[in-house]
Amino acid sequence: MEWIGAGSLLAWVWLLLGQGFFWRTDVRLPDGRDPERWPSVAVVVPARDEAAVLPDSLPSLLGQKYPGRAEVFLVDDGSTDGTGALARELAAARGGLPLTVSAPGEPGPGWTGKLWALRHGIALARERVGPEYLLLTDADIAHEPDSLRELVAAARSADLDLVSQMARLRVVTRWERLIVPAFVYFFGQLYPFRWVNRPGARTAAAAGGCVLLRREAAERAGIPEAIRHAVIDDVTLARAVKRSGRAGHGAAGGRIWLGLADRVASVRPYPRPADLWRMVSRSAYAQLRHQPLLLLGTVLGLTLVYLVPPVALVVGAAGGGAAVAALGGAAWAVMCGTYLPMLRHYGQPWWTAPLLPFTALLYLLMTVDSAVQHHRGRGAAWKGRTYPKP
Repeated sequence: MEWIGAGSLLAWVWLLLGQGFFWRTDVRLPDGRDPERWPSVAVVVPARDEAAVLPDSLPSLLGQKYPGRAEVFLVDDGSTDGTGALARELAAARGGLPLTVSAPGEPGPGWTGKLWALRHGIALARERVGPEYLLLTDADIAHEPDSLRELVAAARSADLDLVSQMARLRVVTRWERLIVPAFVYFFGQLYPFRWVNRPGARTAAAAGGCVLLRREAAERAGIPEAIRHAVIDDVTLARAVKRSGRAGHGAAGGRIWLGLADRVASVRPYPRPADLWRMVSRSAYAQLRHQPLLLLGTVLGLTLVYLVPPVALVVGAAGGGAAVAALGGAAWAVMCGTYLPMLRHYGQPWWTAPLLPFTALLYLLMTVDSAVQHHRGRGAAWKGRTYPKP
């Protein structure tokens, strides 16, 4: 038990110092200078059965204070709740940027639904606007009025091909407060933002709710055709852009940036534990490339890193093993310390940090459930669609 406790503590020392300082929350959208000429932007919003959230999100897009030309293209992806009609009503009542609502029909062979909708929206935007940038944003994302302006200014100033912000997710219910901050924390641990933002580094990721993409970079990377099969479309998109070459830059890949958002937020509620469970489990096994060995390694890793510390502390204290208790307590303390910045970011009390092992156990079970569903032949499921096993 002492060796296991020591291994857990060493793992946390490595995560604290060697994993891109993933636990820090200071990677925010850099300030950008106003360009001499504001480029044209097409805002593409794939939407499937989103009538419940559109009144809180779509007006924020239509109300963008952008100095250049911008249009919104909402793609009604087979909705059955009147999403398209509601979008038109909101545009007529609120005004603002021009809105086009269209429907792509059922996804073609080999396409996931959201990317099929993006393909349709991007093609329509190219025909109507000929945009220099594409803002790909989900139907549940609300933007402050200057969000688009700040995104474009940052992208132009730093010569970035892709700028993505991790929207502030909703934390209202008890289960949202328990699971949502940990979701962003775990995402940052998998894809440290500083590594993502480092030119030439292999790590690539994006947050699908808010992605500003240079049109030339999309064409160079073959977006969206090159990622048409992806269930985790945001990370796959970022990888494709980062790996693509840039004219005049030799073999250098595309430049991408990812950080936490201050003025972009999700309005989608997750009132029940089952809603949050589905959100995670639908793509957890895909994150592991559907590999049983990676699943086994993930289960063992989560156990060593998150579950061993409290167990070692309790077992050591109960059995008189001072060394075991000290190792477990030290590892748990480091764990809590790395979680505090994310709790502060979401306005949650510091005393909830020791609950992280319990939350990690839930994520472990969600991941296993994702694998079980996959091997039962159900594939990934979302918004009433089930995607076959790859």
